Amino acid sequence: MSGQPVVEMRGVTKRFGQNEVLRGIDLTVNRSDVVCLIGPSGSGKSTLLRCINFLESYDGGEVRIDGRLIGYRDEATRRPMPGRDLQAMRESIGMVFQQFNLWPHMTALDNVAEALIRVRGLPRATAADRARAMLAREGLTDKEAAYPARLSGGQQQRVAIARSLAMEPKLMLFDEPTSALDPELVGEVLQVMRGLAAEGMTMIVVTHEMGFAARVATRVAFLDQGRIAAEGTPRAVLHDSEEPRVRQFLQTYHERNDF
Repeated sequence: MSGQPVVEMRGVTKRFGQNEVLRGIDLTVNRSDVVCLIGPSGSGKSTLLRCINFLESYDGGEVRIDGRLIGYRDEATRRPMPGRDLQAMRESIGMVFQQFNLWPHMTALDNVAEALIRVRGLPRATAADRARAMLAREGLTDKEAAYPARLSGGQQQRVAIARSLAMEPKLMLFDEPTSALDPELVGEVLQVMRGLAAEGMTMIVVTHEMGFAARVATRVAFLDQGRIAAEGTPRAVLHDSEEPRVRQFLQTYHERNDF
């Protein structure tokens, strides 16, 4: 099933007041692709990601998931999509944020099971069984009864990933999932993501982890001032790009990191 478009963005624009954050974004993500979005802070990476599942509305252009416009009934009138239809589309899209967004008053097991109960309508026992399976997949069987405050940052992020995977998404969005972690905990989250990529999960990842982008991505897109300034294979963008802005960004990165 690889090669089939899951996400298609055409001419997508987004403003916050007078600030034009996205300036005509064109991006296609096929099934089983791992697309890493890189670039300086403020270049529009996170906004692009949030437009894909319509956590941010977009002002112009179109975003399609499996060929279906998300957020609007049609491109011409831009009438909002009914809420129930939007929710149904979002159910097939998992998203993992910089912050873990776990419910502090719930155990790891309940954090994973809650959406299965409330959104999917599963019986509590069935949801708990699936939640246990997802936690076991992430190596967290012994943390089922732990509350978030008792988990490390890496463990909390892995619970957040398990919560998304429990909904059986066809697309996973990651918004700098390691940026809030201590350096020694980054590797365990990246290992989970490498495993998902190996299994063929379609993923779009906003990241500053250039090693991950180089080794795992099928494509890398470099954003600058709301535009995709370069896109291609990891080697083409990270090593061979002649685009001055890309070379400047990577040079600064190399100076601060052993990459």
